[in-house]
Amino acid sequence: MHRSIIIAASLIVLLGLSVAAYFYFFSSAPSTTAPITTSGLPVAGPGSAPTGSSEQVPPSSAPGAPVPVGARLVKISAGPVVPGEVIVTKTGTASTSPESVVSYIERQSGNVFTYSSFTKTTTRVSNKTLPGIQSASWLPDASVAFVRYLSGADFSTINTYALPINGSAGFFLPQNLSDIGVSSTGLLTLVSGVNGSVVSLLRTDGSRSSSVFTTPLSSIRIAFAGKQYLAYTKPSSRLPGNAFLIDGAGHPSRIAGPLDGLAALASPSGKWLLVSYISGDAMQLEVVNVSTNESIALPIATIVDKCVWAQNDSSIYCGVPVDPPTDAAYPDDWYQGAVHFSDRIWRIDVSSRYAQLVLDFSAETKISLDAEALSIDPSSLILAFVNRNDGSLWSYAL
Repeated sequence: MHRSIIIAASLIVLLGLSVAAYFYFFSSAPSTTAPITTSGLPVAGPGSAPTGSSEQVPPSSAPGAPVPVGARLVKISAGPVVPGEVIVTKTGTASTSPESVVSYIERQSGNVFTYSSFTKTTTRVSNKTLPGIQSASWLPDASVAFVRYLSGADFSTINTYALPINGSAGFFLPQNLSDIGVSSTGLLTLVSGVNGSVVSLLRTDGSRSSSVFTTPLSSIRIAFAGKQYLAYTKPSSRLPGNAFLIDGAGHPSRIAGPLDGLAALASPSGKWLLVSYISGDAMQLEVVNVSTNESIALPIATIVDKCVWAQNDSSIYCGVPVDPPTDAAYPDDWYQGAVHFSDRIWRIDVSSRYAQLVLDFSAETKISLDAEALSIDPSSLILAFVNRNDGSLWSYAL
């Protein structure tokens, strides 16, 4: 009897210690059934709008002021910013000079900002919080940015949203577009699958969709080329690529290729095509006269994604790597972020094929530049570019 009492008491003590230990170690743990908060990414769908919050912040506020680095060079934003910006030239008055206004999107929040080359100030023009944007394509007047981002549990859905800068309601384009081209006259959209690709033309408000052409190629890029359209195979160092011009009736004509790693950039009028490719593991750059199909080698070498045409077709501005790694596969490794460059900015005169050094970035800043998303205003007063190394945004007075 005495032993039974002792055993029972021991069991009660052990049970009490177990309960105490449970509450001591686990009672403060967060509940696994607590509601999960989302990041505020917009969900695509007919008539739906981004669900990101609108912070009540004065439109003039901005995260940090622009930093003049030299007489012509300004660090507009420490970033990171969304690759893709647009510059609009505003005519001055009798007492003021013309100014170039750079519109861009902050990556972390999705807020839209403008930078004035005249006042050297930044203004916040949109306080809609829309994080997760991967790229932006603007209408030339900077009134709407077509932003692209991923959504879904596995981030497999591509959304393209028209974000108006004046605060009015935006709209979604169809989901899972492979590419988009933007001009003042319309939008080009690309839908690709295992059976090929379909390119459509829409108004800038997303209405009146009509088919431009179809192709059995499933991996292409598209853009406007004056009154025609440009389509070229996605660049790869391991595959010969081709570039085609498509007329208004949907008839294609090959304008360049087959060339390994081919990428192309049409001039604003569509009269010229800038082409980069790989030859003997080295980057090459040439310009093609569309009317004669004549190819003209250029004295510098880079990837066309690091270039921009002047509005009058007379010049090209490019970020040109200094001593790029020789053991990399171009342009694949650069697209994938496996290699980074240290660039200088060069200007190419198209008629004379003369290359002129515009900016030795490392000499002025003591940091390296891997230029992307170059843009220039219609009057060729300001060149803007993103430093891929840190996502910062810069402008340079030409």
